[in-house]
Amino acid sequence: MPELPDVVVYLEALSRHVVGHRLERVLLVSPFVLRSVDPPIASLHGETVRGVRRVGKRIVLEFDGGIFLVIHLMIAGRLRWRAPGQKPGVGPRMLLATFEFAHGTLLFTEASSQKRASMQLVRGADALRALDPGGIEPLDATLEQFHEALTRESHTLKRSLTDPHLFSGIGNAYSDEILHAAQLSPMKLSRSLTDAEFLRLYDATRATLTAWVERLRDDVAGGFPEKVTAFRDEMAVHGRYRKPCPICGAPVQRIVYAANECNYCAKCQTGGKLLADRSLSRLLKDDWPKSIDEL
Repeated sequence: MPELPDVVVYLEALSRHVVGHRLERVLLVSPFVLRSVDPPIASLHGETVRGVRRVGKRIVLEFDGGIFLVIHLMIAGRLRWRAPGQKPGVGPRMLLATFEFAHGTLLFTEASSQKRASMQLVRGADALRALDPGGIEPLDATLEQFHEALTRESHTLKRSLTDPHLFSGIGNAYSDEILHAAQLSPMKLSRSLTDAEFLRLYDATRATLTAWVERLRDDVAGGFPEKVTAFRDEMAVHGRYRKPCPICGAPVQRIVYAANECNYCAKCQTGGKLLADRSLSRLLKDDWPKSIDEL
């Protein structure tokens, strides 16, 4: 799922390409992508995009009259820009909707058969606010605000960072990178951090997200993001199971749960201890290695 750095770069690209331009027509290729009925989507035809903003991981296009188009990309949803006459470059089954402007077309696609990506048209600031889970902005938060959000409930650091009610825009990928940079176990409880560990986490969160915004911004180079993915070669641990940690060289480990996985370096983050995988460690029982050295 596109997270804060990806969404920020999307917003910058949308500002360059569509803000201040008249939306000629919205074509719903997949009728199920629209999850609202009032205002009707046709009310946007002929209206000018006045601005863009982020609500958590959602992308919002602003129109006159307090109308907001809220796009939730979910895991496989993406936005693509095509100049007049340029081919879509995606299969017809991936296309959810098109937004036609005089100078080009914005495509809303999804590379998944589950069709979780969606958009809603809402009227008024209160309706938009109702879609906000309420997490703090990690790049704007003070030390005190960050601490209050982190310790509001006793969860693992992985769960706390990815909870949209606590932190806005951080998901599975960048939480792995943040925790690796902070040299903290993903399973450490949020209320058990020492002052030094908390400061490392606060600094690592800001540094990691800022660095990735800059890196993705440089990749786009004033164009429109085309290769938005949660798995990048430059990442330290996320999606790099069994590959060497860039700091110590030990093989990156993982914990698999539900539809996600958590990646970490045992030497850098857990003092060499291997965290129990819910399925594999239960299967191996006594044969499950307890440390990176045993592995």
